[in-house]
Amino acid sequence: MSETDPASTAAVDAAMTGAADAAPALATTSPVERARWLRSIADSLDADAPRLVPLAADESHLPVPRLTGELVRTTFQLRLFAEAIERGEYLRATIDHADPGWGMGPRPDLRRMMRPLGPAAVYAASNFPFAFSVAGGDTAAALAAGCPVIVKAHPAQPGLSRAVATRVREAMQASGAPRGAFGLVEGLEAGRRLVLHPALTVATFTGSLRGGRALFDLAASRPVPIPFYGELGSVNPVFVTAAAAAARPDAIATGFAASMTLGVGQFCTKPGVLLVPRDAGLETLVADAVRASSGGPMLDERIRDGFFAGLRQLTDRDDVEVLTGDPTAAGIPTPTLYATDAATLLAHPDELLEEHFGPAALLVRYGSPGEALAVAHALDGQLTATVHGEGDDPDAARLVDVLTEKAGRVLWGGWPTGVSVTYAQQHGGPYPATTAPHFTSVGTASIERFLRPVAYQDMPDDVLPPALQDSNPWHLPRTVDGAFVAAPSVDQDAPE
Repeated sequence: MSETDPASTAAVDAAMTGAADAAPALATTSPVERARWLRSIADSLDADAPRLVPLAADESHLPVPRLTGELVRTTFQLRLFAEAIERGEYLRATIDHADPGWGMGPRPDLRRMMRPLGPAAVYAASNFPFAFSVAGGDTAAALAAGCPVIVKAHPAQPGLSRAVATRVREAMQASGAPRGAFGLVEGLEAGRRLVLHPALTVATFTGSLRGGRALFDLAASRPVPIPFYGELGSVNPVFVTAAAAAARPDAIATGFAASMTLGVGQFCTKPGVLLVPRDAGLETLVADAVRASSGGPMLDERIRDGFFAGLRQLTDRDDVEVLTGDPTAAGIPTPTLYATDAATLLAHPDELLEEHFGPAALLVRYGSPGEALAVAHALDGQLTATVHGEGDDPDAARLVDVLTEKAGRVLWGGWPTGVSVTYAQQHGGPYPATTAPHFTSVGTASIERFLRPVAYQDMPDDVLPPALQDSNPWHLPRTVDGAFVAAPSVDQDAPE
């Protein structure tokens, strides 16, 4: 689409007008109401799985079993968010009654809670057609917070995006959501116009560093900048200590190969760099395990072509060797493993620590624990970092300390692919992994990205939001005068 395309302008304007009109109503709905919408969406998607899964398989080239499981994850996520907001902790309702004897002088009546930001844009990803797309985690979190959502569909899955959007829209209308609370737009220019629209208050993105950074810069360039939560890229390094390499070499080799090639290497948490002790015997085992793995078609031609272009940059280097794989292929990629040493990596970190979205990884030999630590210090921000060590392993303990400063999730003895949707999950990290390392895009804490705190001073009780009224009509847990007060027990659902 061109920058003057009238269809793109009209579609974005119509969606944003509906969202802006719906925002005040959404902001006043109770957690119980919004939970009903989320469960209704989940029920609708589950009921339509026999149609949606084959459609996703056709457009994404992903296998049906994988997509069936991903849809289960997506509807589980919607229901988990419904339960989370019904409990009410996410509102952080806090009441300080007026106190003339307060230590620093008389204090007024102050009441604080989290409020929805307003219309939210969600930029869908291609590698998870359900879980990170139209009805995925960002949409679930924004609706749970009380924000209208406009999804920018991924161009690789137009039919699925429209089908899921229809399910979401119909389910929300049937369960009483305000009209305009959900919308869908398509096209490159629509995505640009969306992030610049003056009614938009927050945006999320999962994808490439280049695309996410371009949108982030647009969000910051607005007359009124808005929060932009972008997940942009990560090589998810894995460090193997000498003790671990001696104790379980076969398990490490096969586990790495399985994680690296899962989903044809098209996971944002794919382990892309493996650091092993030189002369520990792991290199051959890892290469054999990768060689025994299978490839497969990639999500679309653009991703495939970008993958092979990136491999050519590694293949052309004199200080990097190909251990297995065919980086010159042009069709279905084969799992490819490169190798170099830690000194080379430390001399060229920008080139060698670049993410390659697909079934390829770099094995790095290090000569001492100090050299492994130097690589850890040289890392940019990561979504994950993994340590394979043994009990009472001093090398591993030092690595964990450094990697905690570099990544949002630090793993011990496992593999980073497979991001569970839980209360304690953290899927984020320092830049360039994300644009906001203090937030997560997976798990119930992701709701926080769509909220902002507001304090009310000396406000009459009948003017206050229900969450802060003395009668506590939503039956929420609250902090009152510095003490936590659990939600009052009730015999039935909280009133709406």
